[in-house]
Amino acid sequence: MKVLNLILSLWLISSIANAQNYSAEQIPASLKNRAHAVVRDSKTIIDMRSPENVLVSISKAITVLNKNGDRQAQLALFYDKNIAIKSAKGEIYDEFGKQISKFSLSNFKDESAINDFSLFEDSRVKYYIPQLNTYPYTIVYQYEIRNKQNLIIPEWRPVPGFDVSVEKSSYQFICNPTDEIRVYPRNYKGKVEEILLEKQKSMTWEVEGITAIKHEPYSPNPDTYLTSIKVAPKNFSYYNFKGNYTDWQGLGKLSYDYLLKDRRVLPLETVQLIKDLVKDETSDKAKAKKIYEYFQKKTRYISVQIGIGGFQPIKATEVDRLGYGDCKALVNYMQALLEAVGIESYYCVVEAGDEKTDLLPSFASMEQGNHIILCLPLNGDTTWLECTSQDAPFGYLGSFTDDRWVLACTKEGGKLIKTPKFDAAKSQQTRTADLSLSKTGNISGKLVTEFNGSQFDNHYFLIKKSSAEKQKQLKYLYDINNIEFTAIDLKADNETETPLFTEKLAVTIANYGTATSERISFAPNVFNLKRTVPSVRNRALPLDLKRGYTDIDSISFQLDESITPIFLPKIMNAESKFGKYSAEIKMKDGKLFYYRKLVMKDGVFEPSDYEAFENFVNEVADNDRIRVTLTLKKSKD
Repeated sequence: MKVLNLILSLWLISSIANAQNYSAEQIPASLKNRAHAVVRDSKTIIDMRSPENVLVSISKAITVLNKNGDRQAQLALFYDKNIAIKSAKGEIYDEFGKQISKFSLSNFKDESAINDFSLFEDSRVKYYIPQLNTYPYTIVYQYEIRNKQNLIIPEWRPVPGFDVSVEKSSYQFICNPTDEIRVYPRNYKGKVEEILLEKQKSMTWEVEGITAIKHEPYSPNPDTYLTSIKVAPKNFSYYNFKGNYTDWQGLGKLSYDYLLKDRRVLPLETVQLIKDLVKDETSDKAKAKKIYEYFQKKTRYISVQIGIGGFQPIKATEVDRLGYGDCKALVNYMQALLEAVGIESYYCVVEAGDEKTDLLPSFASMEQGNHIILCLPLNGDTTWLECTSQDAPFGYLGSFTDDRWVLACTKEGGKLIKTPKFDAAKSQQTRTADLSLSKTGNISGKLVTEFNGSQFDNHYFLIKKSSAEKQKQLKYLYDINNIEFTAIDLKADNETETPLFTEKLAVTIANYGTATSERISFAPNVFNLKRTVPSVRNRALPLDLKRGYTDIDSISFQLDESITPIFLPKIMNAESKFGKYSAEIKMKDGKLFYYRKLVMKDGVFEPSDYEAFENFVNEVADNDRIRVTLTLKKSKD
């Protein structure tokens, strides 16, 4: 009986402790502040038993405080022929820590993880989404995954995103004592706990009490300030791809010798076709341009992600036959075409996206990089090609891959090189407009806008749209009530050193100005209004202005003869460390002229600088909206 009582007592103590652990009341107030969800406890254990057998065990408890935190309660487990889900289960607790339900792998939905732009992909996903509408609640889950490879080890990111605090989180990596492991800690302030035993060694990282971070406008890439741990073994196995590396030179060499080996062989007739195509060209750059234009007409992009195909391109002969491929295959094929006439090029791995994410110069790993582009050294006249686009200008990389470190895979090995940066002077939007203003406030006329540098992409996507779609998209882009486009002429000039996109429009804008019997009022800055930026109190994150640019607007208004051309000139100026603004309104030869120039600089600034940035931008925005009031001549009876 005493034994039974002891067992019951222990069970009761365990139950009470469990309830206390998951009661929302037990969360410190500092962790609830500004948070939609709280990671109560998270444990990740990576057990690398061999290169072909890596077990990932994760247990996690998350308290969702409100509806905005629901996403943190969702669990998605991806798997394929190289990844097996061994087990998954969990429980859900109410705000008092009382269990209200539980689930197992049988409750997960199972779907293909194929992208809508993929032709082949063998990844699938099992996911679980709890259906609750009472807050707070806590979800606790445990799952185990077996990886048949160790080329990519799951990275630890204890803070899963904005508005999530962390009570406790740990990451343990276990391997054989003889395994050589490289570790890259980022923004980790603690000390790793290392244990070396006869048959295994382990490294453990822990964090506690991390308060929630709110998203702030113009904030840097989260990678630069959130904690993470990357792990990469020296010796790896991935499908039949085996080897070792410790730096980018070695990884680039492996990629060139194994992943890219014998992939660029072309049919003899294609080689001859390319030679004939460029036989009259005298420079390698001219030859490359002609080949690129041929390549763009022949191929189209489609994703292929099967097995090692996630890293290895399909053969050039297949792209030549089929006319399509993913970024890897298309770059490899373009390389083969250039090789046919003796032009050298580099297959380059890049982390694409608007965030400007660099490959880490001091830490090489295979999971860095999500896209492939092509670099042509051309005897010092370095030229970059985006091979997934059928209409990108020769030599142009847009904001998707600009200004970041990439890995060039060459026969000598890998080397890090940087893609071009578009500064403010090279990224211009220049607009001239000749308009007429009627006494009723209607506007009509023509405008010509040129875009180059990083601004080339602003409207370039319209060039292949239908007439109806161009009308629709232009109305959205210009965002002016009652605007109509009576003529649209779009053209890209790819012959210049810097690609130039020109947009010629004929427009009418009904009731643009506000007219009475005596006056007419309107804003002379018709097309380019700077938006205000939100206020941020107690900003915590740096201010990151990712790209500089220059906008120049010159507009003339032919006034209706009933409008009195009398106006006092107005000059507006603003300058700060973030940029320079000038605008002028004046009358000349019976016309009203408006000139505006805004230069915005790129750079990373201190959080305390945000208020000055806000003031500068909002001053520009206020000046952009200044209205002019002119007098209407009284009609003679």
